[in-house]
Amino acid sequence: MENKDDILEVRDLKINFNTYAGKIKAIRDVSFDLKKGETLAIVGESGSGKTVTTRSIMGLNASNTEIAGGSIKFNDEEILGKSEKELSKFRGKHIAEIFQDPMTSLDPTMKIGRQIAEPLMIHQNMSKDKAMDKALEMLKLVGITNAKDRLNDYPYQFSGGMRQRIVIAIALITYPEIIIADEPTTALDVTIQAKILKLMKELQDKINTSIIFITHDLGVVAGMADRVAVMYAGKIVEYGTVDEIFYNPKHPYTWGLLSSMPTLDTKSEVLPSIPGTPPDLLEPPVGDAFAARNKYALKIDTIKQPPFFKVSDTHYAATWLLDDRAPKVTPPDEIVKRQKHFKDINMK
Repeated sequence: MENKDDILEVRDLKINFNTYAGKIKAIRDVSFDLKKGETLAIVGESGSGKTVTTRSIMGLNASNTEIAGGSIKFNDEEILGKSEKELSKFRGKHIAEIFQDPMTSLDPTMKIGRQIAEPLMIHQNMSKDKAMDKALEMLKLVGITNAKDRLNDYPYQFSGGMRQRIVIAIALITYPEIIIADEPTTALDVTIQAKILKLMKELQDKINTSIIFITHDLGVVAGMADRVAVMYAGKIVEYGTVDEIFYNPKHPYTWGLLSSMPTLDTKSEVLPSIPGTPPDLLEPPVGDAFAARNKYALKIDTIKQPPFFKVSDTHYAATWLLDDRAPKVTPPDEIVKRQKHFKDINMK
């Protein structure tokens, strides 16, 4: 998996939550890479571990969080174990994050020009006047009209879509090597969502930054990502290029996610869904965590966790269905319908 083009390497990451009920094993041996200039999407249901994993990169996990093992390296420099003082210098300068709700990310008492300029003043010791000039340039770049006049406005004076553009401007102002985008368009309507995603891709090309895109929306992934990591119950269960995940998925959980996506052809009032609920990670299952919800589960799924099976040089899936001894199972018919839908998205 390692490559000289990798800017970020996560290896065997284990994260626990210490609670009154006991130790929740939230992240269980997660490994992935991020290459320079690419977009890696991490997808999965709520509670699968997407946000916890990426918050660890930023050193922003809650106080009850315990890093139980593993390594996170940025340009071969270990991030885990850094002090809060070291991390505060690191955040924003090298890695920045775009959060889901811009109103909780922006200071309601501070003018947006100052909020955009502040990272330059902190991380680059830039003068206020010069930083404000750069903030104006970035405000124009993210598509805020009358940018010069709006530098002195407060967050409440902007629409939701405009506030998210401001959050993106703050994240990009220092030209960080990595942007973590945590469900950045979930709170927006579909029209604004499409504009924000297009803007992010355009800005990524301009500054050659890498993006980790966290989402549960596979429709977004189809037009945004280069590679995809599918997470379930604190583990990555499948990863590959975006085409491999959408057009040749191998894990039953990935099949379930794809089948659950509505399309314009969806006529039923009840959307398809994955039956059951994720396991209790206070006591993770002995075998495959998805076995209880998997209609294709084999006996071994309840006994032993599946290893990663190699589908191609870039595509791996942790499912016993890929074992040579397993019965041959094909994806459900719903997958074919979704593949046509995603092909249409990519052609637009």
